[in-house]
Amino acid sequence: MSQVVLVTGAASGLGNVIAEYFAEQGHQVILTASTLEKAESAKAASQYPSQMYPLKLDISVEQDFREAVSWIETHFNKLDVLINNATVTKATPVLEITASDFDWVTQVNQRGTFQSCQIIGQYMASKGFGRIINMASLAGQNGGTATGAHYAASKGAIVTLTKIFAKEFAAKGVTVNAVAPGPMESPIVHSVVSDEKMEAFINNIPVKALGSMSFIAETCALLASPQAAFVTGATWDINGGLFMR
Repeated sequence: MSQVVLVTGAASGLGNVIAEYFAEQGHQVILTASTLEKAESAKAASQYPSQMYPLKLDISVEQDFREAVSWIETHFNKLDVLINNATVTKATPVLEITASDFDWVTQVNQRGTFQSCQIIGQYMASKGFGRIINMASLAGQNGGTATGAHYAASKGAIVTLTKIFAKEFAAKGVTVNAVAPGPMESPIVHSVVSDEKMEAFINNIPVKALGSMSFIAETCALLASPQAAFVTGATWDINGGLFMR
């Protein structure tokens, strides 16, 4: 069954891989980025441009969420799947993080996910169906390794927000889950781990390899399916054995 799927931060990296995967599966994908130009460029580069709908959605701006809901109602009259992927990462030593740095990362990662679940989640609940997948992180579970404390703290908060919104929407047909990736073969990982340190970094992973962004996309699709109605409030760990519980 074809779904309407919105992916935040979909112009590049993991978000783009997720958007492409859902389009490949035959879904209509609202491809969002912090600027419309970025979203349109990603559509132009897509293998499935006819299924991509570019939209400006800066997750640090509350009004962007409200305008996105109005746009969705006008163009589709529903939204089946929301994937809160957009994030910012800074690998700053903990004692060097400034108040403004901390506030910015928290505003984008934590508040952005909160407002997305709150505003778009309410819209989904009004339609009686929805699948929300939040992108958490191993860093939010083990305190971070190569990432900054502000990033790790914001990702830990996303795990908690996932539970809060799962409880809120459980009886309204909307599930809320999180995926917590460990280090992936991705631009973000290569931006925070230098080439010189990469071999040692990989050797520290029990499975001795970086994760696959494509598998993260497949996991999101599984949680997004109508058949996933009994899974809510969960965080699925995909981390190569770095964190076990």
